[in-house]
Amino acid sequence: MSRYIHALRDWPKFRWDRDAVASPLAEARLRQGRLMGRMDGLGFSQRTDAMLDTLTLDVVKSGEIEGETLRSDQVRSSIARRLGIDIAGLVPSDRRVDGVVEMTLEATQHFARPLSANRLFGWHKKLFPLSVPGASRLRIGAWRDDSKGPMQVVSGPMGRERVHFEAPAAGRLGTEMASFFEWANRVGETDPILKAAVAHLWFVTIHPFEDGNGRIARAIADWALARSERSPQRFYSMSAQIRKERNDYYAVLERTQKGTLDITDWVLWFLTCLDRAIAGAEDSLARVFARDRFWKAHAAVALNDRQRRILGKLLDGDFEGKLTSSKWAKIVKCSQDTAGRDIQGLVEQGILAKDEAGGRSTSYSLITPSE
Repeated sequence: MSRYIHALRDWPKFRWDRDAVASPLAEARLRQGRLMGRMDGLGFSQRTDAMLDTLTLDVVKSGEIEGETLRSDQVRSSIARRLGIDIAGLVPSDRRVDGVVEMTLEATQHFARPLSANRLFGWHKKLFPLSVPGASRLRIGAWRDDSKGPMQVVSGPMGRERVHFEAPAAGRLGTEMASFFEWANRVGETDPILKAAVAHLWFVTIHPFEDGNGRIARAIADWALARSERSPQRFYSMSAQIRKERNDYYAVLERTQKGTLDITDWVLWFLTCLDRAIAGAEDSLARVFARDRFWKAHAAVALNDRQRRILGKLLDGDFEGKLTSSKWAKIVKCSQDTAGRDIQGLVEQGILAKDEAGGRSTSYSLITPSE
């Protein structure tokens, strides 16, 4: 078996090259501060809109990293309900979605609370409600016991599996997690952003749960980043950026876990990923401003619930393909004639425009107000 860092004599005394990380850390801090300052200059509704976008993206992309698909409209609706945000077009969400949302919000909205076994057990229970298929076969809300064999991260077809990592034996978990909590909750020793990087690596290396370790590791990193900003408001998503860089993420993680306790490579990767995640938030802000301009421009227009729902999906980027009357009817569950009247009303108001292709392929596009 390869020698993993948790088997080294000095585990978990992580170290890194402070000179090497100084510049990317300063750049990430500067970008983080600029973004928070810009958001402070927005109105309440715009900040709320941006946070709703970010949290929705974070939950959806964190699931995708693990190969799980969550419907973004359900995630958005679940978050809005739990934060008391009034948005158009709320849809029902299933228990799985609600559980992931509840875990994410508990981590970031209550960043001042210390981490503990009971807190993480609560997150784990939210991730795996008993109504989810297969949940009854897991140890939920408890550390793994290795009764099914050692905890391994494996890929490849049966018979030709590749073991990427093997976690510490279950008998070590009590001591390992006690050390982790004591360090994670300590204030003042480590830069808060660096603490997010180390906490992510440390937790996912211990791998204390039977399933869900990656998602909880990312929630812990978000908890630490919220602490670094002293704010529950999230305007960028590390999970979304990790999803874009998933191959690099797994590669650097595996190298680090099979290396030494000098984790400079991991810290540098985390800091540059964070920097790119914050830079990517500019795209989300552009959508927030576009939505704000749109609704202000059409504030005097009387719209029905069906129209508001479809316009919301178009503005949120949740509408796949071209807008046609048949898609409209299917999404809002109305007749083709009603869909046609809804669309024509928006065309007359200058909100939708008929695309050039006509006949049976008639489709429509949103007219966005200029700045």
